[in-house]
Amino acid sequence: MTLTRPTLLFVHGAWHQPAVWDRLRAELDVLGYQSRAVDLPTSGPDARGGMPDDADAVRKEIAAIGGPVVVVAHSYGGIPVSEAATGLPDVEHLVYLTAYQLDRGESMFSFHGVPDPAETDGLIPISGDPREAFYGDLSAAEAEAAISQLVDQRLRACVGRVTEPAWRSIPSTYIICANDQAIPVPLQEKMADRATDVRRIESSHSPFLSRPAEVAALLDDIITSRG
Repeated sequence: MTLTRPTLLFVHGAWHQPAVWDRLRAELDVLGYQSRAVDLPTSGPDARGGMPDDADAVRKEIAAIGGPVVVVAHSYGGIPVSEAATGLPDVEHLVYLTAYQLDRGESMFSFHGVPDPAETDGLIPISGDPREAFYGDLSAAEAEAAISQLVDQRLRACVGRVTEPAWRSIPSTYIICANDQAIPVPLQEKMADRATDVRRIESSHSPFLSRPAEVAALLDDIITSRG
């Protein structure tokens, strides 16, 4: 492990924005970590582009840090991270927090066995109840606050295919969220088989909101226990 403590770079999932990481980043501040959060262009009030544009945004943030980086991706965010970090020597470790750790030629849709739609130039709605899917272990008031911050998501992001996944050349940890209703545990376990290391947390899909101190401690352990 390097003597310089890495900066953590956080990459949000679909329908979310960088502020979703604020609670976790505050806990990491206490532990002495510097962190940044990427703003993915395919999510937002002015959602645009596709997965390659999100990967470009991740690359630019990594370059701006200019030193050792541990990238932490959530949900959809794992896809542009896998695409972006390949060949970047400053990236020391990848953390997939109930995230899509996809292989060559896979997209979110293909991983789920969903065919690409004929038209991808639009938005993708949230199916089902977002509280159940994303925020099952938040209080009703906290879940409503989180839901109020959800934004538009470009459909094109879901069909973008990974070319050369970074986890094939960079060590990675997969964090399985045992009560996740958005990405079922068997699918998480399938992707976790691709990681160098696997951890578990007893949470729903968004532990950075429901258990920020626990996630911060887990990330600290992942970083400090690397060989």
